[in-house]
Amino acid sequence: MSDPKPRPYRIATYNIEWFNSLFDSRGRPKEDESWSSRYEITHRQQLDALGTVLRHVDPDALMVIEAPDDGPGRHTVDMLETFAARSGLRARKAVFGFANETQQEIAALYDPDRLTLRHDPQGGGAGEAPRFDATFPADLTGDGRQTPMAFNKPPLELAALSAGGTAFRMIGMHAKSKAPHGATTPEAVRRLAIENRRKQYAECQWVRGRVLDILAARQPVMVMGDLNDGPGLDEYEQLFGRSGVEEVLGWNEPRATRLFDPHAKQALGQRNAAAPTTARFYNDTEKRYFTAILDYLMVSQDLRARHPHWRIWHPFDDQACYVDEDLRKALLDASDHFPVSIDIALD
Repeated sequence: MSDPKPRPYRIATYNIEWFNSLFDSRGRPKEDESWSSRYEITHRQQLDALGTVLRHVDPDALMVIEAPDDGPGRHTVDMLETFAARSGLRARKAVFGFANETQQEIAALYDPDRLTLRHDPQGGGAGEAPRFDATFPADLTGDGRQTPMAFNKPPLELAALSAGGTAFRMIGMHAKSKAPHGATTPEAVRRLAIENRRKQYAECQWVRGRVLDILAARQPVMVMGDLNDGPGLDEYEQLFGRSGVEEVLGWNEPRATRLFDPHAKQALGQRNAAAPTTARFYNDTEKRYFTAILDYLMVSQDLRARHPHWRIWHPFDDQACYVDEDLRKALLDASDHFPVSIDIALD
């Protein structure tokens, strides 16, 4: 008899809203019935919902966007591994990169029996994009002048190795929000929105530079996370000629250097048609929900050739999620974003 076909690896990304507030000042899960930062959901309910979601997704590796804050008395790795043990996850070991000051870290959980993940920041050599903890020359004012820019949330660059010996790289990113938070006048809204979009776009250019360096070294790469961007999300997109998503993908570049995500392709290729969505927000003024595609999982062409299968774990758009009442409710309780995954052969 021939050997059974190896089980594909499942890689996922998940922006977990207010994950940080589910742990106390000593990094312990808040196992109580007080309200979480999610509307009318308790700490225990959100923790339980996250566990339900991630047991269903059952990833071999999970890029956690908005992971708990790393700081005095509490450590991102410890909190994630405690959460994984509480939830009974295979992805029980955590890896963390550069801390930031937003209380929204980028980290990863993984199953050490299936994968090895190691924080391995690269860049900064001759002709290379800088490391993600350095600065990047960017035009932030629109006048052509280059200003050194640092990441709002430095991406997590990982060296990954499957149990079967396949090496690849992963970059988890959370690009700066374009929303004009704090602006109180129409003029201030416009100024801050354009400024934030320039920063978001520059962050995407920086990640694209690292992608090109990785591809030049003939290494497979995945880029995943919340890009805070998608086609038509604001009226300032035309100022830049392309979105940050297109920049990271290398949308108009030679095929060999492009990244691929079918949801991005669908959204960008049909700007006036229905597009996939990965997030759901409530507009208190209009008293209704609106949706957006913000979360992506992009792969290089060599990984695309392995015929991966993508999935957005959307409680209303994915039939299996919808008909499972427990999972559907958990997805709505856990976060305002939904997981995105791929199943891919890596052995």
